[in-house]
Amino acid sequence: MDLVKSHLMYAVREEVEVLKEQIKELIEKNSQLEQENNLLKTLASPEQLAQFQAQLQTGSPPATTQPQGTTQPPAQPASQGSGPTA
Repeated sequence: MDLVKSHLMYAVREEVEVLKEQIKELIEKNSQLEQENNLLKTLASPEQLAQFQAQLQTGSPPATTQPQGTTQPPAQPASQGSGPTA
């Protein structure tokens, strides 16, 4: 019985470590996305913000076209977690 209990405790500890790592990665990604969102909000014109708010209220998808002469820096790719899945 002690062997089974020991094995289960080891497996649980291992899973807890994997989940802690995933939480850490998600917190980092969330922080990065919040920073990107804040930057985009500061760079957007009031008209763009109003249009976006209107689209959110109607539930329509945001337009993917950009006005002429406007460039946006490419988003930095977030590191992909490659943890094992159960």
